[in-house]
Amino acid sequence: METPFEHIPSSLPLPFSSAVRAGSMLYLSGQLGMTAGSNKLVTGGITSETTQALENIETVLLEAGSSKEKIVRCEVFLSDFADFSAMNEAYKAFFGIGPYPARSAVAVAGMALDAKVEIQATAVV
Repeated sequence: METPFEHIPSSLPLPFSSAVRAGSMLYLSGQLGMTAGSNKLVTGGITSETTQALENIETVLLEAGSSKEKIVRCEVFLSDFADFSAMNEAYKAFFGIGPYPARSAVAVAGMALDAKVEIQATAVV
């Protein structure tokens, strides 16, 4: 049976795709601030983790034929909402002067690897 979806596999040995394309939409799994090919978070706290997570998103987007300019929505999960301002500054630095994607930001009880931030995105291909 043919599926109408295209799956971009994860580089991690975990049961999820990095992204799934459905028509002209691309749904990305959440990204942590891990360096490519490792299971380790970058050092430097929330700012470094946010920047790396967004760079990881950009890598998946480019692999799928999209770009950060085509992101329509981001969901940000923070382990501590006190990090919101610092995350926001790194987020603004990544996207530039805008316009920005629609976005939600919530605090959660915990994340893999004790990450401070996880970001997922939806983009147009």
